[in-house]
Amino acid sequence: MKINRILLSAALILVALVVQVSVLARLQLPGAVPDLVLLTVVALALVHGHVTGALVGFSAGLLADLAPPADHAAGRYALVLCVVGYLVGLARPENGRLKSAAGPMAVVAVAAVGSTLLYAGVGALVGDTAARHVGLGFLLFTAALYDLLLAPFTVPLIMAIARRAENDPLAEATGGSGTDVASGWLASGTGLRIGTQRGGLRIKAARSRASRAGRIKGVKRL
Repeated sequence: MKINRILLSAALILVALVVQVSVLARLQLPGAVPDLVLLTVVALALVHGHVTGALVGFSAGLLADLAPPADHAAGRYALVLCVVGYLVGLARPENGRLKSAAGPMAVVAVAAVGSTLLYAGVGALVGDTAARHVGLGFLLFTAALYDLLLAPFTVPLIMAIARRAENDPLAEATGGSGTDVASGWLASGTGLRIGTQRGGLRIKAARSRASRAGRIKGVKRL
C-alpha cells in the first residue's frame, strides 16, 4: 500500500470510529446501530480493491474491538470487517466505474446483513448469545435499514476523497463510456451522467466550430 493511502485510510477510520462511539452508539435506536466504520471500509474497498479492503477492514475492526465500551473478545469484529472488506473489493469493477447508485447501495445492504450474520455466528462460537435475545431477524433488518439511510451521505464522499488523495484520473468526471463510482452515485438521483454529458457538449462545440469555419471559407471564396 502507498504511504498516502495508508495515512488517509487511517485518518478516515479514526474519524469514523470516533463518530461511531461518541454519537451513533448513543442514539438508543431500536435493534442495530448505524455502522459508520463498516461504511468506511466498504467505500475504501470499492475504490482500492480487495487487498486494501481486507487490510483496512482488519485494522478498522481491531480498533473497534479495542475501543471502549467494547464488551466482546478482541479480534471478533476485526475478522468480520476483514472478510467484508475483501469481498466488497472483489465486487469493484475493473475500470472502477459504475453508472448508477444501485450497485453501491446493493453492496452496502449485503455488507450490512453479511457483517451482522458473521458477527452473530462468531459470537455463537464463543458463547455470546446476545443476538438471540434481541432477535436476529430484527437485527438484520435494522442494520440494513440504518446503513442504507446513512450510506448516501458518507460513502460517495469517502470514495471521492480516496480518489483525489491518489491523484486518480477517475476522481474527475471524465468523458467516455462511464463515470466515476462516486460521481455516478451522486448524479444518479438526477438521472444525469456527468461524463457522457460533458463529452456530448465537447462534440457539439467541435461541430459548431467546424460549421463556422466552413461558412467563413465559403464567404472568402465568393
